Amino acid sequence: MTLSRRTLLATAALAAAAPAQAQAPAWPNRPVRIIVPAPGGGGTADTLARIFAQELEKRISQPVIIENRGGAAGNIGATAAARAEPDGHTILWTWAGTLATNPAMYRSMPFDPVRDFTPVVLLGSVPNILIVNNDLPMRDLAGFTAYAKANPGAINHGTTGNGSSMHLAAELFASRTGTQLTHVPYAAPAAATTDLIAGRIQAMFNLVTGAKPLVEGGRVRAIAVLSETRVPQLPDVPTAAELGMPGLAFGTWFCLMLPKGADPALVARLNTLANAVLSDPAAKQRLESAGLALDGGGSPERLAQYLQDELRRHAELVRISGAQVN
Repeated sequence: MTLSRRTLLATAALAAAAPAQAQAPAWPNRPVRIIVPAPGGGGTADTLARIFAQELEKRISQPVIIENRGGAAGNIGATAAARAEPDGHTILWTWAGTLATNPAMYRSMPFDPVRDFTPVVLLGSVPNILIVNNDLPMRDLAGFTAYAKANPGAINHGTTGNGSSMHLAAELFASRTGTQLTHVPYAAPAAATTDLIAGRIQAMFNLVTGAKPLVEGGRVRAIAVLSETRVPQLPDVPTAAELGMPGLAFGTWFCLMLPKGADPALVARLNTLANAVLSDPAAKQRLESAGLALDGGGSPERLAQYLQDELRRHAELVRISGAQVN
């Protein structure tokens, strides 16, 4: 028995439609949302995220929108991203504090940084830098360390709170040098820098982005950048490694995450796009000018391993500091 012409046409149509139905929807097919778990207004994370969003938008067919969700040291925004659909239209731009410090700081976490996210790419970092009040006599890292050893607790260092990168950088310094510093937490970096300039505190392990205008304006003295290589923002400031402390490296790193369950092909495409941004000369110049050290890039697997290492390192520093959030 032969098939009718109508049956043959219907069978052919079904066969043609089957592969299309099996394929995932094209990405992106609507605006892409990047959640930044910090308030807007020009902070380091927000500024860098907006530059990246503009560069990513040039490379895809849809708008890229920044959504600021601050609160709970980044936990609120990260939780929102973790609960989003894993279709690539919600991306988390986040950093060391939210993913690596918070799990050690908070007794109860609303998300798991490993279980609830799919790593995409490590973007880069902003190192901390030791800056001091101009009236202090020491002018280099050896002098600062010797003074701190001879005067336990006499150096008050300002931070943006327990578990911040400034706090953990100071704890790393103290643990590596056998010194004791006095922690003075502030609600905002501006208040801490005001007191540093006035001499009410003596030191800060600030981020390079925040310290740069203070150092260039001569309002504070830069002692050492906590990194393995010098930073282009302050090229005349030596690194701790140069000054004989190679283990004294600390900073805030940034990365992209997708909600768990994202299609591997989507992860690969977003990773490729992000690496293209990081390797583009014009984009690199914009990101570096805003303070990002472009030591990131690479595969999702690199980020996954890096996160595991940082979870262990931050847990140890939080343990040493005794910081805890109920």
